[in-house]
Amino acid sequence: MPAISRDEVAHLARLSRLALTDAELDEFAGQLDSILNHVKAVSEVAADDVAPMANPNAVANVTRPDVVRPGLTPEQALSGAPVVEEDRFSVPQILGEGE
Repeated sequence: MPAISRDEVAHLARLSRLALTDAELDEFAGQLDSILNHVKAVSEVAADDVAPMANPNAVANVTRPDVVRPGLTPEQALSGAPVVEEDRFSVPQILGEGE
């Protein structure tokens, strides 16, 4: 017995506001049945003694410790800028006034 019937696919199509032909209903019913059977097979294999996990490999993020260091002064940061306006980088406008 299929996991999903053609009538159920037609009902889902109506709910999704999809206009499907009879051929498409038959095709999608077969495809969805295959998908649901694969999900069922995977569900049967999953054992209760296996802990849920996002990744089967134990991965830890390797980071270095944060060290506070002095940054650039505004003058140093702006020293190589071609155009400076009010202690800021000046760039060409790309959007209109109201955007």
